[in-house]
Amino acid sequence: MSLDLILRVGTKLILPFILLFALYVQFHGDYGPGGGFQAGVIAASAIILLSITFGLEAAHRIAPQSLVERMIPLGVLIYAGTGVAGLLMGKNYLDYSVLAHDAVHGHELGIFLVEAGVLITVASTMTALFYAFAERGR
Repeated sequence: MSLDLILRVGTKLILPFILLFALYVQFHGDYGPGGGFQAGVIAASAIILLSITFGLEAAHRIAPQSLVERMIPLGVLIYAGTGVAGLLMGKNYLDYSVLAHDAVHGHELGIFLVEAGVLITVASTMTALFYAFAERGR
């Protein structure tokens, strides 16, 4: 891998843009195609590209396996917690209208939280799957 200078420099240059695009897809998901699932896969692809280019140890320094394994249920907890918050406030599960001072802001906040939970779960699940397959031959 030490002879792949162009690949290494290219990866260092493109990784921030991959993560920026994942954020764009995440925040644009309310208005068009995209959202938490697509953004999660794009964010995980940045970790996978880093691992393929610089080795699994470099990816583990950026996203340790213990952190990745904790993030999977964290995203589910954020998603479910958003729904339970509506229940606790006297509305239906995932009824976002009670999450803010008016229904429109509550809806925006609810969608944001649900999509953030999906992003966290998908990105960490894809990364954990990659780690599992990459460490299989070691």
